[in-house]
Amino acid sequence: MTLALVTGGLSKLGAVIAARLANAGYDLALHMRTDCEPEGDLAAAIARNGARWEVFPADLSDSVAIGSLINRVTAHFGRAPTLLVNSASMLSEGGWGEVSLDELVTHFRVNAAVPLILAQQFAAALQPDGRGAIVNILDQRITNPPPDQAAYTLSKLTLAAATRSLARAFAPSVRVNAVAPGLTIPGPEYSADQAGRLAALMPLGRLPKAVEVADTVAFLASAEAVTGQIIFVDGGASLESYPRDFAYMER
Repeated sequence: MTLALVTGGLSKLGAVIAARLANAGYDLALHMRTDCEPEGDLAAAIARNGARWEVFPADLSDSVAIGSLINRVTAHFGRAPTLLVNSASMLSEGGWGEVSLDELVTHFRVNAAVPLILAQQFAAALQPDGRGAIVNILDQRITNPPPDQAAYTLSKLTLAAATRSLARAFAPSVRVNAVAPGLTIPGPEYSADQAGRLAALMPLGRLPKAVEVADTVAFLASAEAVTGQIIFVDGGASLESYPRDFAYMER
């Protein structure tokens, strides 16, 4: 089996992506901030496919932990991963009127700098004649950024720009692409029927499902002629400009 490292791979969208990769025949190195066990659909996919797996706890703000993550994965499995999915991220609510320097720096570190360092280490760990793929998880807002969550937005814009640059720098041994989801797993800040009203605002009249995002990641992992691309899985949201983040709309 091939080996995938999925950051944030035990929760929310990261876990759905990891389960999809297990179904595609990958062994799984699952990063999470704290150690825990796979649950639900991810646990079932691992068991069903006989995938080898291990959890690698690491705080994304810890330079030492991040600096050793690829080596820890390689040492445990006896081989380097050939797929890196940068799914872990953080988000806070500060808009441009109140965002602080510390907030900007923290988001840039976790959402942009760490994925770039992991990409660098991932490429270096491949065998001289090896081939690998990186998929960065972005956000549909990069096309028409709302005024909310400024630090998060800026960090995702940075990672989007870096995707194309990395694709050129690491070719031909590593392909680098990205997926930009729309509102996929509404959090507790959304009211019970808010998601339905938001879906009606999308050009396709629907929100994307997490499994559809995961399917796109799996496609890019195997698309040998594709690099430097961003695929939007967002119900068409990136075609529109919305006045606020979705959490503040249709309440």
